[in-house]
Amino acid sequence: MAEASISRKLARFVSHLTYGDLTNDQTYLIKTYFLDWLASAFAGQTERPIQIILEVVRGLGGRAQSTIIPDSSKTISLLAAFVNGASSHMVEMDDLHRQSILHPGSAVMSAVLATAEQQHRSGKELITSIAAGYEVAVRIAMAVGPSHYRYWHTTATCGTFGAAAGASRIFGLDEDKTTWALGSAGTQAAGLWAFLLENAMSKQLHPGKAAMNGILAALLAQKGFTGAEKILEGEKGFFQATSVDFDESQCLKELGSVYLFERNSLKYHASCGHTHAAIDAVLSATGGRPMEAHLIKRVNLFVYPQAIDLLGKVKPETPYMAKFSLPFCVATALRFGRAGLGDFTQSKIVDPDIYDLIEKIKIQGDAELGRNYPAQWPARIEVKTNEGETLYGEVVYPKGDPENPLSEEELSQKFLDLTSGILTSSRARMVMDEVMNLEEVSDIGELHMALD
Repeated sequence: MAEASISRKLARFVSHLTYGDLTNDQTYLIKTYFLDWLASAFAGQTERPIQIILEVVRGLGGRAQSTIIPDSSKTISLLAAFVNGASSHMVEMDDLHRQSILHPGSAVMSAVLATAEQQHRSGKELITSIAAGYEVAVRIAMAVGPSHYRYWHTTATCGTFGAAAGASRIFGLDEDKTTWALGSAGTQAAGLWAFLLENAMSKQLHPGKAAMNGILAALLAQKGFTGAEKILEGEKGFFQATSVDFDESQCLKELGSVYLFERNSLKYHASCGHTHAAIDAVLSATGGRPMEAHLIKRVNLFVYPQAIDLLGKVKPETPYMAKFSLPFCVATALRFGRAGLGDFTQSKIVDPDIYDLIEKIKIQGDAELGRNYPAQWPARIEVKTNEGETLYGEVVYPKGDPENPLSEEELSQKFLDLTSGILTSSRARMVMDEVMNLEEVSDIGELHMALD
C-alpha cells in the first residue's frame, strides 16, 4: 500500500486536532496572536488600497454572513476574509514567523474568523482552527525553503494552505476532504515580489486572496470537489515549481508533538520585519536617545545578506515604501528614537534631517550574520559622531521575537495605539477582554468587533 501523501498526513492532523490537545500556554499564545491581528485589521481601514478593496466588495453585495472589520458591514465569508486579510497586512504590524519567513495571521486569522462567524462556532473552535491553520502554513513555508522567498511572497503562497486548513477545521471536514482542500489551495497559491520595485498595491492583495482562496478550497471540498493529493511533493507540485532548496521533511517533523506556531513574533515597529533588528541595533547603540543629523558623521550598518537581496533596491518614495527601506528605518530610529506608525508619513519622507541621515548610512551584507538565517535575522551598527565617539549596537532577536517577547502590557498598549481614533477606549478594552477570554465565547458572532 502506497504511503500517504504529505497533504493527507497534514489533513489527518487538522481533522483530528481538538481544543483539549492544546496546552493552556498554547491557547494563551493563540489569543495574543488573535488580538494582535485584530488590531492590525482595524488599523488598515483608512489606507487607500483598503478603501479601493472595500469599494469593490461593496459593489459585489452578498449575504450578511461575516464581519468586514474595517467598516463593520457584513458580507459573504469569502469577501469578508478578503478585506480583512488585506487590511490586517496594511500597516506592517501583523505577526511574523521568522523561521518560515511568513506572516501567518493575515491569511489564516482572516479565513478562520470569517468561517467561524458564518458557522456560529465557539471561541474554543476558533482557537483550535487557528492553531491548525498556523501549523500547516508554517510547516509548508519552512519546507519550501528560503529560495522560494526570492520570488514568491510566502504569506500569499503558504498562507493559502494555512487558510484552507483552518477553514476546513471550522467546517469539520474529514481527512479526505481536508486533503482535497489543501490540493485546491496549492493550485491557487501565488504572489510575486514584483510589486516591491514598482510601489504597487499587490502586497495587500496577497493575504486577502490567500484567505479567500483558502475558504473557497474548503467550501469546494465540502461538496466533494477533489484536489491533488501530492500537491506539495509531486513531480509537478508546489515544492518543485517554486523552490530549489525545499526540504519536505519539515512538513511532518514532530507533527502533533511540537507546535511551531509557538515560535511566532509580534511586531514592535511599524515596518517590514527585515528592518527590525537594524532599528533595535540603533536603539541599543543610542540608548533610544534621539540624535540630530548634524551630530552624526557616519553610520555603518551590517545585516544578513538576504535582507539586502529583498530590500536593497527599495526607495522610500511613499510612506508605505519607506517601511521597506533599511536606510529610512535606521535614519528614523536615529532621529526619533523609534519607528512607530506616526513615523511613516508624507511629511517624514521629505524631512531634510531624515535624508541628511540617509546619506550618511552605509549598508553592508555580512555573511556571518546570515549564517543562521532564517532562524535569526540579526543586525550590527556603528554610529560615528562628529565628536569622535563610536556607538555600537548589535541585535540578534529584536523586540517582539519569541526570545524577546512583548509583555501583556505592551501587547495591550499596541492594541490601543493601533485602534486609537477607531475604537473608543472603553470599546477597545472590551474587545481585549473578550479576546483574552475567547474560550468562554459560545458564538464568535457575539464578539464586539463592530466599530463604535
